[in-house]
Amino acid sequence: MPEMTEDPEAEYDQWFRACFPRAVTIARRVVGPENAEDAALEAFAIAFARWKRVRELPYRDGWVLKVAFHEALKHADRDEPRPQPADPYASSEDEVVLRRTLVQALLRLPRRQREAVALRYLVDLPEREVAAVLGLSTGTVKTHLHRGLTRLRAVLGPESLGGDTDGSFL
Repeated sequence: MPEMTEDPEAEYDQWFRACFPRAVTIARRVVGPENAEDAALEAFAIAFARWKRVRELPYRDGWVLKVAFHEALKHADRDEPRPQPADPYASSEDEVVLRRTLVQALLRLPRRQREAVALRYLVDLPEREVAAVLGLSTGTVKTHLHRGLTRLRAVLGPESLGGDTDGSFL
């Protein structure tokens, strides 16, 4: 369980400073750099509103990262992202199309598969931590990951994953 202090607000501030960059990173992968901070801030606002319960979670980092992912999906659904290309030779339009395609494919997955895939491959949590965040056994998480990646292959096409079986395409 995370260390708790006498001052809940100071504890929240310290946790926010430590975890916020990771929340922005996962959101950026879904919505691009322009809306990533907004999605991450919304996730931390939700955490703050529920801080009495969230501060006692042994997996609160994973919890807020899952919320940031969901908030990013909401932004992606309602906003047209305008990201900067990671590759200076890549087209901004290509980046937008790729990101939108991935978001739409993730949205087609059942909730648990989507959460498992996002936490494992976008947040880069180990399977046991994904299991703790989702309240599932590690075996169940592995099943959701396998089924989720299989569905993504079906939606995106087998060549889109480059033959990877570990989700490194994300």
